[in-house]
Amino acid sequence: MPAERTRQHAGPVAAARRRRLRADRARQLADLLRHQILGGRLPGGVLPHEDMIAAEYGASRNTVRQALDLLRAEQLVERQPGVGTVVVCRKYPHALDRLMGLAETLHAHGRVTNEVRTISPVAAPAPVADRLRLPPGAEVLYVERLRRLDGLPLSLDLTYIPMDIGLPLLDADLENNDIFRLIEETAQQPLGTAEVTLEAVNADAHSAAVLQAPRGTAVLMLERLTHLADGCPVDLEFIRFRGDRITMRGLLRRTL
Repeated sequence: MPAERTRQHAGPVAAARRRRLRADRARQLADLLRHQILGGRLPGGVLPHEDMIAAEYGASRNTVRQALDLLRAEQLVERQPGVGTVVVCRKYPHALDRLMGLAETLHAHGRVTNEVRTISPVAAPAPVADRLRLPPGAEVLYVERLRRLDGLPLSLDLTYIPMDIGLPLLDADLENNDIFRLIEETAQQPLGTAEVTLEAVNADAHSAAVLQAPRGTAVLMLERLTHLADGCPVDLEFIRFRGDRITMRGLLRRTL
């Protein structure tokens, strides 16, 4: 009886395994095509015909269609009658191996502007005071900015700065300047290093509304503690990027 049951289930199990393997191949192909899309390697922003993709990557037509479905679900491409599958969403590269402000990073892709939503001295929450090496309850300058690239919402930045550096920023042009440059001018020394944490989080109602993104959608959260060249922590930021408009890139070197 057990042997008979095994034979009875052999067909469905094999079919399920084939479906799973096909889905795996579709994800693998989608990853390769996504790399081509984000790297701007498609002439005119049009993907090759499905037959050409299948031949180039040694994939079946069904696998190609499933891979394109995945990219459509990410809103990276869409099917246009008479044209084919075209790129409809451009992501902008943000370097992770250099300490730069957003306007410096994206200067080749358009103009970054800042909507200052909040700027005010506040008592530093305990974790903020600890990270900035300040006494408990010390005042810091809190700045919340919506950052746009050529008018499109890109990130929501929450920033804490010690008051000795932050006070002059109250009268600075934060709408058209990166805070990094203004901090260097005030401190009269360059920035040195930054500790960075990057993770995906679901957008809360406030962040989603400000970024004009669906509530609960995944955003890239970049937490960054920046130090001056002398090692003093000077800027603690929590940055929520629209994941459909930014991609993080860097060059890492292996050292033992």
